[in-house]
Parts: sequence; structure tokens; C-alpha cells
Amino acid sequence: MITQPQTTPVPDPYEERLRVQTARLLAYRDDGPLVRLLRDKVGPGLPPVPAALAALLAIIAMAVTGMLVDGPILLVPVLVMIVLVLPTAARDHLGKLDWLTPPLIRGTEFLTIILVGLAADAPKWLLYVLIYVIGYHTYDTVYRTRQSIWPAPWVFQAGLGWELRLLLIGAGAALGVLTWVLAALTLYLGVLFAVESVTSWVGLDKQTANAAQASDDLETSPEEAQEQATGEADQT
Repeated sequence: MITQPQTTPVPDPYEERLRVQTARLLAYRDDGPLVRLLRDKVGPGLPPVPAALAALLAIIAMAVTGMLVDGPILLVPVLVMIVLVLPTAARDHLGKLDWLTPPLIRGTEFLTIILVGLAADAPKWLLYVLIYVIGYHTYDTVYRTRQSIWPAPWVFQAGLGWELRLLLIGAGAALGVLTWVLAALTLYLGVLFAVESVTSWVGLDKQTANAAQASDDLETSPEEAQEQATGEADQT
């Protein structure tokens, strides 16, 4: 009985490009456990760009009108962002302007941290360090995906995502313990992102070196390999 060889189906280039584009934008969002838990429970979701822009403008309006003063009110901008931005995670992010969603989310997150921190009289240097740590994580994610190296999904969950980070900061400000929350959050995220990033890149370098060595071995002729072995034996 003659059987036809099975061929692996070749993915459509356009569909593959859309898949990669969606995966990148979702990674750049840096959603955490809360978004992952509720993503499938918000129906079709909200349009990403309008919703993220509305959250940003609402928080700016609260700051301009003087609403953000020390106390429980500092939890409000966090809740506004979560209510407006969390439902956008259900969308496929394939719209022409959906690439604006991650920078809008990150910019709103940073602005909220600054406004809440200043209103609660938190140490400015601590706010700066926290923003730097989150910014490093964002840069590392973008650089990796551009090299077709995807961070492990657990990194985004362990990093708490923008939503849990803001909830912790808002709750800390409302309860009057923001400085301690910022210190603990900065230390935890700094260690997590630094260790994970360094170990991942070191592991990648080792894989690259092993692949290069294997390639060199394949290109070496049997005569050259024998000469190298003989030379190493003479040296010993």
C-alpha cells in the first residue's frame, strides 16, 4: 500500500503577521492576574484606544480640578483606569490605531503613580525608582519580542500587571501607608524583573554559543577534526 507523504500546512503569511502583531500588543499591555481572570467575563469589551484615552483624560481632569488630595479619594483614579481599561483586554487589537493602546496604558499608569504619590506626599525618589523599574520591564519586553524572544507568561502574572500595581498604590495612599507600599513594591519588582531578565539573556547567550559551536563542528572536515584532536592530545 502506497501512502502519500504528509505535508505540514504552511501558515498564511498575512494571518501569521496578524497573530504576531496581536501577541506583541497584548504583551506590551502588561496585563496581570486580575485582567486575565476577568478578560472572558466582560463580553466583547471596549474599544482599546478610546477607552484608554478616556481614562487618561479623566485622571488629568481630576488632577486639574484639585480632586486628588490626601485620603481615600486617591483610590478613585485607580478605579477609573481599571473600569475603563480592563474591558479592552477582550479585544483583538487589530485596529489601525490599536498600537496606541500599550503606550496609553503605560503613560496613564505612570501619571497615576506620580499624581497619587505627590498627593500622598510620598518620597519623590521612590516614585522615580518604581517608574524606572516598570519602564525597564517594558523596554525588556519590547526588545525581546522584536528579537522573536517571548518572555514567559508567568513573568507578567508575577509582575502583578498594571492593574494590581495601581490597586496596591491606591489602597496604600487611601490607608496612609503609601511609602511602605512603594518601597515593598519597588524592591519586589526590581528583584523579579532584574533576575528574570539576566537569567533569560544569559541562557540565550549559552544557547547561541552552543548553536554556533555545533555549526562549526558540522563545517569542520574529518581531517581537520582529527588534526585538532591530535594537537590537543600532544599538548596534554
